[in-house]
Amino acid sequence: MFKNLSSVIFFSTLLIGTMISISANSWFGAWMGLEINLISFIPLMSNLKNSISTESSLKYFLTQALASSVLLFSIIILSFHNSLNFSYSFEYYFNLILNSSLLLKMGAAPFHFWFPEVMEGLNWFLGIILMTWQKIAPMILISYCYSFYFISFVILISILMGSIGGLNQVSLRKLMAFSSINHVGWLLSSIMISNLYWFIYFCFYSFLSISIINLFSKFNIFYLSQTYNLMNFSPVLKFILFCNFLSLGGLPPFTGFFPKWIIIQNLALTNPFLITCMVSLTLITLFFYIRITYSAFMLNYSEIKWIYFKDLNSNSILIFNYFSIFGLSIIFFIYSIF
Repeated sequence: MFKNLSSVIFFSTLLIGTMISISANSWFGAWMGLEINLISFIPLMSNLKNSISTESSLKYFLTQALASSVLLFSIIILSFHNSLNFSYSFEYYFNLILNSSLLLKMGAAPFHFWFPEVMEGLNWFLGIILMTWQKIAPMILISYCYSFYFISFVILISILMGSIGGLNQVSLRKLMAFSSINHVGWLLSSIMISNLYWFIYFCFYSFLSISIINLFSKFNIFYLSQTYNLMNFSPVLKFILFCNFLSLGGLPPFTGFFPKWIIIQNLALTNPFLITCMVSLTLITLFFYIRITYSAFMLNYSEIKWIYFKDLNSNSILIFNYFSIFGLSIIFFIYSIF
């Protein structure tokens, strides 16, 4: 995970930068935290021995630098609002620019085109950081100043692009990237309800992503064809892996349906049209997850008896993935007790 002391320092600075952003009492302080986060993540990404990783770090730097420049520009303009007496429409448009810069930083559609390309050049550990931790600061900042109609549009286009983009993917890193874009739409919709619901959804999303990426990392899987080769060695691993796919897609009765269920219940009361469109578009994601899982579960594969993986019997894998598959039943059981 960490090869030397410098990696530990950069990772610690990454965490500190996010904490500065979400705890700042001014936009300039939040911008400074985002910059600290950026300059600490770039050295973790770059690898002189891997040209693809270096290319991804360059793409990430250019995109984030552009977003930071636009963010700083909009902050400076809006800071003169009281002294220059801007009209409401002028302030509204610059608020949209500020929102767009934060959406670009988190990789939400229609500002998502850099995200799958950057994910393709990262290892799984950096990929899970990019998918989870790097979204915290922009999400919290956008909750302070979002425009309802603009964010509603971004929610729908993020879910649509995340669903369509993953249809014909064979690279698991790009598949997880488009899944992340899809979940960004649901995370933004949870912000429209309250920060508590955002926190609940984010915790579930992070746990499910870490569960499935833990399997990919442990067995060094990067392409979909490798999953079919790997499952010849263990039916249990095959069941865990593809049930995690379904849970990440939000199919009931898996755990991934629970945070979506909360959002559906709350938005159905206030904005039924939006939640209907969200659920309809998410069905596209479930379609290609079920298509992958169907071929894995229903088709017959030969089993190689003489190959043995010690990690397949690891209790950590089974325990870590148990909650992501059967967590909804556990939650119902706890709820019925209390």
